[in-house]
Amino acid sequence: MRDRNKWVRWLASCAVLFAWGCGSSGSEVASAGASLGCTDGTLDQSVVHVDLEFGGESRSYELHVPPSYDGDTPMPLLLNFHGFTSNGPQQQLFSEMDATADRRGFVVAYPNGIRSSWNAGSCCGEAQAEDIDDVGFARAVIGDIGERGCVDLSRVYATGMSNGGFLSHRLACEATDVIAAIGPVAGVLVVDPADCTPSRPISVIQFYGTEDALVPYDGGGLASGLSAPETQAGWAERNGCIGESTITYSNGDVTCETIDQCDGDVTVTMCTVEGGGHCWPGQTLCGQILESIELGRSTTDISANEAMWDLFETVRLP
Repeated sequence: MRDRNKWVRWLASCAVLFAWGCGSSGSEVASAGASLGCTDGTLDQSVVHVDLEFGGESRSYELHVPPSYDGDTPMPLLLNFHGFTSNGPQQQLFSEMDATADRRGFVVAYPNGIRSSWNAGSCCGEAQAEDIDDVGFARAVIGDIGERGCVDLSRVYATGMSNGGFLSHRLACEATDVIAAIGPVAGVLVVDPADCTPSRPISVIQFYGTEDALVPYDGGGLASGLSAPETQAGWAERNGCIGESTITYSNGDVTCETIDQCDGDVTVTMCTVEGGGHCWPGQTLCGQILESIELGRSTTDISANEAMWDLFETVRLP
């Protein structure tokens, strides 16, 4: 699946399913990140797949280490979660995050869900039905990478597509001791809002298409999730934000609105793609496939990768 032509054939054959997109304790991980000194480890560019036992299951994640990694200087870490019916290698290709990591200097992990799904609350698949502890698994991945190499555990972030975006939100609700900020794509909050009680304010940047048929901008859909504006408003309220949002990015069919008067100096941003479908902004392959089955289009008027990293590089755990 790492060959692009194979990827195109795979995506074309199951576009509808893919389009739905749908261990260690927190104290141990936080303790490991308290001192940022590095010890000898096994993390280098040859490490591309890691098996990990967690919760009585054989779990795994894909790993990308940028060429600038030297084993001495702590690097940030990004967890990038795939969508429902997908997997880590496909998310690695779909999001094109490796190239961003190489340019901007961070390690990326692409965890693999149970039976291609994540337990993000009210969704999705077998992971949700079996009440898999995917928040705990995310913690375990962070801890495992921290033990393997030189990463800055005060600078760990989460993103993901659809079901993976849902999980990013859940991590912001339940794991703000290890996750510094999140950047979900086409994934609203599907945890009961009353159960989303982060331990501190957390910065959020999120991306939605107004014509997303699978995670509708106005709410509902297969996940019965909140609308994009409701998700944005919820994070503003949890973060103690006041005042009106302001437009911080406008280009073509994309507008980003940010609320920046929030507790802890965090920010809450929502980028809306007018007419956009269930796609990752900044790449066109998804849109080429979805347009053929009338599920929307992608945009290159913003790069989700660059926009979220612009935020992440300014944020670390307090």
